[in-house]
Amino acid sequence: MVNGAFDLKQAPNLRWVQLESAGVNQLHNTPVWQSDVAITTASGVHAVQIAEYVLMSLLALGYRLPLAQRLQAKSEWQRDPFEPTPFKPLELRNATLGIIGYGAIGRQVARLATAFGMRVLATKRSGRLPAFDGWTPEGTGDLDGTLPAQYYTLDELPEMLPACDAVVLALPLAAQTKHLFGKAELALLPSHALLVNIGRGGLLDHDALIAVLREGRLGGAALDVTDPEPLPAESPLWHMENVIITPHISGMSSHYNDRAVELFAENLRRYLHHESLLNEVQRDLGY
Repeated sequence: MVNGAFDLKQAPNLRWVQLESAGVNQLHNTPVWQSDVAITTASGVHAVQIAEYVLMSLLALGYRLPLAQRLQAKSEWQRDPFEPTPFKPLELRNATLGIIGYGAIGRQVARLATAFGMRVLATKRSGRLPAFDGWTPEGTGDLDGTLPAQYYTLDELPEMLPACDAVVLALPLAAQTKHLFGKAELALLPSHALLVNIGRGGLLDHDALIAVLREGRLGGAALDVTDPEPLPAESPLWHMENVIITPHISGMSSHYNDRAVELFAENLRRYLHHESLLNEVQRDLGY
């Protein structure tokens, strides 16, 4: 099932739909969403590759790789030992990473960030240390939720953000998370901080992002998702030297189908044994 627009009357015995995607925004206002059919997502299938994308982005932004690539395109060697350098890096070791959304992806990001020596802060709806009840490839993530030094609720972002050298947006898009990260939140970050959005473009107010980048109040941003998609050609973000833009590709993997089948097989086993399904959508939350 791709878009949920089929006629449910033609499938009167349908009780469960397994998606190949983590997001469910495409199902809102469709017959299957309005029904009592169980819907499960592919959350966790993307965790490994997206976490690697996040760390790649932090390293690339921290070591000014976008600027170096622009200079390379102009055959320009910008290195004077007697002048201040634009290439002074943000080292990941001992830096603080704020992960907004501590699901399968956020937990694998924390695992990799911890290996780099970063201090991790994270948000959850409850603000408490959560055990993981979804699906993730064996040997990945943070099943016990013990890697973050501290948890915050979304309402407590004003307390968390000033301490962050980098922030990752890893939330689903829902009514309560639309433009969650806007002018006020960006203003709370240190001016050297890096921002990576691998959740949904609508989580971030792009006008506010452009403003802080232009004013030098943010160290850089990596956007794998934008609002709208595709990002319009006239967007100033395309031409900023401290911005990385990719066309919603961070979830791609040569192992994607294998992981999706593994998840489906486990859910099918659970369904046949009348056990709770992994990644079941909570319609009241929108995801």
